[in-house]
Amino acid sequence: MKYMLLKTYSPAAYCDTPINEWTPEEIEAHIDFQRALGAELAKSGELVDAQGLAGPDEARLVSSDGRSAAVVTDGPFPETKEFLAGYWIVDVESPERALEIAAQASAAPGPGGKPIGEFIEVRAVMSAPASDA
Repeated sequence: MKYMLLKTYSPAAYCDTPINEWTPEEIEAHIDFQRALGAELAKSGELVDAQGLAGPDEARLVSSDGRSAAVVTDGPFPETKEFLAGYWIVDVESPERALEIAAQASAAPGPGGKPIGEFIEVRAVMSAPASDA
């Protein structure tokens, strides 16, 4: 079963200080935690992919009618897009295991090394039905 665990830029349960206000050492500890979690999941064979995303100021919104040139703008964006910071895709034996990984990720360190209680959204990855080609 594959799940996507989504990280956000929004305030966490135990930390409302934006990451750009953390000390360089606190940011480094947070990133080191993310890397260690990724390495642990890779070692267990559960990691499919994990990526951090550039900030919303670098994102673009594209729409097209399929006939004329696409329209590319720098917003407005849906609210959830504004805060998406990165993700993990995991392939696990049960929904409970995906929730365990999300809980582990939620406890990433923040200011003073304390767990921030980051809100991690857990969503099943839907598979397209196989074609009868």
